[in-house]
Amino acid sequence: MGMASRFTLVVCFSLGVLSGASAGDAAEEPRAKMLATYFADETARVQAQSLAGIEMLADWTRQRETFRAQLREMLGLMPYPEKTDMKPTITGRVEHEEFYVEKLHYQSMPGLYVTGNVYVPKNLQGRAPAILYVCGHSRVVEGKISYGNKTTYQHHGAWFARHGYVCLTIDTIQLGELEGLHHGTYREGMWWWNSRGYTPVGVEAWNSIRALDYLQSRADVDGEKLGMTGRSGGGSYTWYTAALDERVKVAVPVAGITDLRNHVVDGCVAGHCDCMYLVNTYRWDYAKLAAMLAPRPLLISNSDKDAIFPLDGVVRLHRDVARIYKLHNAADKLGLLITEGPHKDTQDLQVPAFRWFNRFLKGEEPLIRVAAEKFFKPAELKVFPELPADQRTTTAHAFFVPAAAPGVPASAGEWERQRAEWMQALREKSFAGWPAKPAALQLERVAGENRAGHTIATWEFNVHESLRLPLTIHSRAALAEVKRVYLRVVDPKDLEKENAAAASLADVASGEAAVVIFPARGLLAAGLSPKDRTQSRRRYMLLGQTEDGMTVWDIGRAVAALRAPELFGAKPVHLQGTRHQAVNALYASLFMEGIASLEMIAPPATHHNGPDYLNVLRFLDVPQAVALAAERTPVKITRGNPDDWSWTTNAARTLGWPADRLQWK
Repeated sequence: MGMASRFTLVVCFSLGVLSGASAGDAAEEPRAKMLATYFADETARVQAQSLAGIEMLADWTRQRETFRAQLREMLGLMPYPEKTDMKPTITGRVEHEEFYVEKLHYQSMPGLYVTGNVYVPKNLQGRAPAILYVCGHSRVVEGKISYGNKTTYQHHGAWFARHGYVCLTIDTIQLGELEGLHHGTYREGMWWWNSRGYTPVGVEAWNSIRALDYLQSRADVDGEKLGMTGRSGGGSYTWYTAALDERVKVAVPVAGITDLRNHVVDGCVAGHCDCMYLVNTYRWDYAKLAAMLAPRPLLISNSDKDAIFPLDGVVRLHRDVARIYKLHNAADKLGLLITEGPHKDTQDLQVPAFRWFNRFLKGEEPLIRVAAEKFFKPAELKVFPELPADQRTTTAHAFFVPAAAPGVPASAGEWERQRAEWMQALREKSFAGWPAKPAALQLERVAGENRAGHTIATWEFNVHESLRLPLTIHSRAALAEVKRVYLRVVDPKDLEKENAAAASLADVASGEAAVVIFPARGLLAAGLSPKDRTQSRRRYMLLGQTEDGMTVWDIGRAVAALRAPELFGAKPVHLQGTRHQAVNALYASLFMEGIASLEMIAPPATHHNGPDYLNVLRFLDVPQAVALAAERTPVKITRGNPDDWSWTTNAARTLGWPADRLQWK
């Protein structure tokens, strides 16, 4: 899907819908088209504001450190981890007539091992400029032994060493000698990465920052002349590291960036694992990331037939970054290299990179006469004789971004402060992607029938300018005569079952109440194949949202629709949800007034196996959110284990809340 147009994206969604072959296919196709339009609209909104207001150099310099702090946060590096003893260890040395290779490992934090090779010129006089080379995706495994992707990219280190540079080439956490994970949301269903605010590119950036520390510690390196490069994933890590760390004086990221339109609208997201992406809390387009390198020498390199970094997006991004370089009067330090070819490490891409480093790190522009060549077998470059027993590299995702562990507040004053902090964090860190202004509801009755006095009416309304969702209302009395309204938020797969069950509810049968069935936003993608469904969810995160987080917004709009005069007006609304949707209903209740009660049926007790909202686990988990809700409205937990909610019950007891605020069934 890398080169798809917006029209192609719609077609791909439609094909996914049609291949589902499930009931309701005719309704699913237009919903999928709505979703494609939504992604295009949201992408345009993010792009429009990403570098808005930067007209003069002062506009940029005034905000640059704020932007850098935002970037650190979106990489899980706010605050930076402690710079502990790296324990750099050379385990061996390989000889070439012009250079030698040291086999190195260091710990970027305790137990987080990084393996690499240091290419050093022989007969070096004084301190040399140094290059940090970060590797792209290439798995080099023989039998059960991983030699690391550094062995694939050895020709780059060899070329630099043959031309007077020290070059450190490091493995990535997924494809190194210790094999970790880059595919949490892409392949493993680890949507809690979003809730934790974790992205593997944060680990790669941190490992690279510590690699710069190591290079500066070497007696043979000029620590003021550090460059960085890599291709594909390595291009990505070059962007992020150089944006954070100005010790990188010259950068050549190769095939490692394009704009948000390519990723979201044209579908390039499907070609990339999680290591390409920040957790987009502040809704950046990638031109802002690239502009963080200004005014340092930067060569943006790409090929013209790269399906996962398409040419049109690279050119658009370069245009935006060039404007920032011009504000610095540094247009001569920005280059755009486009070569012929696919997504591949070609000589056409290598030679200009070598020339760029010679020009800006050495002040030389000699003719490039020597090609980049591989000289060693992978086994010769292996660092570990045996893998270390204390390694945590393979489980970096479990600890790299700490989860919050809030204590039970000891007083009302402490609770009030904590509540204010949590609500602010939810608005700014988890739900910042909500629309600034709600779209007009445009309520419309689209279907209705009467079955022996049981009225079933379906209404549609706008949850967003380009998205409409249905409400199905079950009642026996006229809407004006109903005394209570139960809004049941359901998973799309349960929609038919929930509608059938609503007809037999006692409150509906008596005419006292109406039950409204509201499907979660996942209904819009219900017809997609499992793979396309995953990529749909990943698109949300690239836009600074999650599907569950936008479901929380949608529930609020559903309540607004129910309160419209043509439906129930001021009648009390009771929220209900099952499993994940119970938690979505919970969070929706925090942002609305007048919810009469909340019933959570079989809810997960943690976001680790529940709905994902950006960054939420950095400050609270579901039990704390239940406490926020229970202070405002009665909460009933049905089919829940009370032991899972001990934090909530302890808080309610300590703060002296009425017993009916938290009930069990």
